[in-house]
Amino acid sequence: MGATSVAAAASSQWIFPLSALNYTPSRTTSNIPLEKELYDRSRGVEFLYRLGVSLGLPSSAMYTAATWFHRFYMRYSMEDYHRQDVAASCIFLATKTEECGRKLRDVAKVVCSKVSQTDIAKIPDDSKEVEECQTSILLTEEVLLEGLCFDFVIDSPQADLVDLFEACPNTAQIEECAWSIANDSYRTPLCLLYPPKIIAAACYVLAERAIEGPQSSSLDVRIASPAPSASLPTPPSHKSQLSGTSRRAIEHFGFNEMELLNVADALSILLEYYGAQDIQGSCQFLASVASIPPPHTTAHREKLYKPFAHVVAAASQPANLATPERIVSQGGTPAQRGTTPGKLVSGEWKPVTEPAA
Repeated sequence: MGATSVAAAASSQWIFPLSALNYTPSRTTSNIPLEKELYDRSRGVEFLYRLGVSLGLPSSAMYTAATWFHRFYMRYSMEDYHRQDVAASCIFLATKTEECGRKLRDVAKVVCSKVSQTDIAKIPDDSKEVEECQTSILLTEEVLLEGLCFDFVIDSPQADLVDLFEACPNTAQIEECAWSIANDSYRTPLCLLYPPKIIAAACYVLAERAIEGPQSSSLDVRIASPAPSASLPTPPSHKSQLSGTSRRAIEHFGFNEMELLNVADALSILLEYYGAQDIQGSCQFLASVASIPPPHTTAHREKLYKPFAHVVAAASQPANLATPERIVSQGGTPAQRGTTPGKLVSGEWKPVTEPAA
């Protein structure tokens, strides 16, 4: 078996059916509601991003760490391992595998700074909190290594997006939007459900639809197979939308029928995630993305996400504090401007945002 086949086989063990989210350890052993687990996963990845940005890590290290974070919780409960401890250990391990080494003490100081909302310059290297955090990172890392089965190889949708950008150049605004959506995708469990090229295509198609506006081709048209016939009589204002330009991602990857259904499901999950945000006070563009109708070809199922404001309210009840909060930030939306890795956004697109604490 060649190296490519070995890598593919290793990756396949980490692709789960959507139904597996109902049988995670957090659900089966800790009885944590699915919407609460998904909310905590999202906040955990946000915390991970914040650590990575503060440590000056390359984006690839943060994508790797975020994927490990989701994989870890397919083996262990969030009740037993707090998301911030796991996020810190994923980041520390990624600094070693991605060859961007950082000292354990430096990682621990950043963690302490974020948790306590204290200027890192005011945290002594030899403080008790830093020592305890270092110990916690190392102990959690041992469990992380076991949970990952020492399988460190990660493929990201960003790599497929780069190939797509090179093969099918588009406007900078669409490419930046697709990149930001791909970063946001790690706040969802998509990396557990679909191969990277499926996620990349979904991010690109959603970005095109968001930038081109509500009068452009629907998501169904963009992922239809075969492509809608341009020879059918159509109003002049719509003919250009039925051309191959709105299907460039689908045609680039050459998806079969089953893969197109997966792209539709991935699009629906992304839209559910954006729709769960508290978008009051956020940019108008986020509201427009959340309002995009999902594809009709998606599987009929119960929604994964409930409004995060409702999840926070339910979790604040004493009986529901299965994964207690550590004071990091306020609000119900698990993302903050300036904490997302990757390309800087120069156009109107902004990733999911949260008011600063």
